[in-house]
Amino acid sequence: MVSQRPTMQELIRQRRRFVGRRQELAAFRENFSVPPEDHAHRFVFHVRGDAGVGKSTLVRQWENTAREHQALTAYVDESVNSVPEVMAAISAQFARQGHPLKSFDKVLATYRQRRHEADSAAGAATSQEEGVAGELPASASSAFFARVGLVGLGMVPGVGAFAGAAEPDRIAQATDRARARLSARFRNHDDVDLVMSPLDALTPVFLNDVAEAAAAVPWVTWFFDTYERTGPLLDNWLREVMIEGRYGSLPANAVVTLAGQGTLDPHCWADYAELVTDVPLTPFTEAEARQLLAAKGVVDEQVVEVVLRLTGGLPVLVSMLAEAQPDTPEAVGDPSGTAVERFLKWVSDEVHREAALAAALPRQLDEDVFGAAVEDEAAGLYGWLRSLPFVNDSSGRCRYHDVVRTAMLRLQRNQSPQGWRARHLRLADAFARWQREIEDTLKPRECWEHERWLDYRLEEAYHRLCAAPEEALREELRAYVRVYVQRMPSSWERRWMQVPRGGGPGLRQRFGTCMG
Repeated sequence: MVSQRPTMQELIRQRRRFVGRRQELAAFRENFSVPPEDHAHRFVFHVRGDAGVGKSTLVRQWENTAREHQALTAYVDESVNSVPEVMAAISAQFARQGHPLKSFDKVLATYRQRRHEADSAAGAATSQEEGVAGELPASASSAFFARVGLVGLGMVPGVGAFAGAAEPDRIAQATDRARARLSARFRNHDDVDLVMSPLDALTPVFLNDVAEAAAAVPWVTWFFDTYERTGPLLDNWLREVMIEGRYGSLPANAVVTLAGQGTLDPHCWADYAELVTDVPLTPFTEAEARQLLAAKGVVDEQVVEVVLRLTGGLPVLVSMLAEAQPDTPEAVGDPSGTAVERFLKWVSDEVHREAALAAALPRQLDEDVFGAAVEDEAAGLYGWLRSLPFVNDSSGRCRYHDVVRTAMLRLQRNQSPQGWRARHLRLADAFARWQREIEDTLKPRECWEHERWLDYRLEEAYHRLCAAPEEALREELRAYVRVYVQRMPSSWERRWMQVPRGGGPGLRQRFGTCMG
């Protein structure tokens, strides 16, 4: 293990590359000085934050910290597609560090061989069943059962969530047929169980080997990155392994880190929330962003100001622009496209992607506003949108995270100025229509005392300013002088003064100048 420790030069280079997050680094490092028997010791960390905020970078730095404390480490991301693959990945990484899980590897090899045999034997039968109307093709392998589970979780590309889980009777029939075929093929009942229920067969052996390895080292650490993607696959298994002991016991010197965009699923983790150390990450402070830029040689104040404005402190964007080492403000590229790709990394359906982009245009959303923002085919996706990790939901209304929304707005404005204008005008017209519906029920002066009407009026003004800044700004200023000063409640004046935000490059400065 000593030969695998990093050199002083390697550690210095790592520390120079990594800036910020000192508190998070210290908390993880200090945990290794607290014995597992101490109530202050933490067994599970959960790093969470929007895409590009630096979760993976922090997790990799934590992994380096664990190695400095002679820990066995394993890192798993979205490249795994099943729990057996997760165990196999951990085993392979432990083996490279001198601690192979030999008994598990032997059972895993048997599982893979039996699964391959079952797949081959099931091929002909599956083809025949596919020709029968209304029949569910029944593969005899565990791959089929993994797919059934993934369909229910919406994790199979091109298949909607719960498409398979909605028909449990047909799945149960397929399971029965698969078990019958396996029993006919394999004389050993253990082989049937191995293919049909791989977790029950593999996990106890895996945990026994992990315990042996853990007895030879100070610490064992597992890191599960991109957990927003793998969580539905791993939640129950990890809870049973770490807490409930269904398959055996995890050693006390094991530390597990989960890193993903959203909060942990309350259906799985709510009863154990006190055992999980929550580590929320936010964009860099200005000081941290400046530190990173300085480390990359970007020190010109004008360049730094442009980078800070374009990135909103999002670490991945700050780092990306810093790598180019721009020496003039004009040399700083626009990172919006890269940021949006990260935010929507797992959204492959084009209708969903377009809906997420269009829904960034309003400052605040409810189902009506969402319907006005998106195309007709996306009108039913509001529930899906509310589940996105960068959307903050509160009592049916929601807002995008500011950093995410800013990047999406800039991308749309730059890619298609005409599309930008048309979408904002569409929203402005919708807010104007809703105002008229309220006006039909009130006397003229009562509108200025109606909170929702005032909301709609402000949002209409905002979207018209976004669509046609110069023209709309003149109209709003005339209205301010003629009507707003006399009728607008004082508590709303500040909100109206903030309307120009997001209305186009330089609009806020022009607005402030016009107002004197």
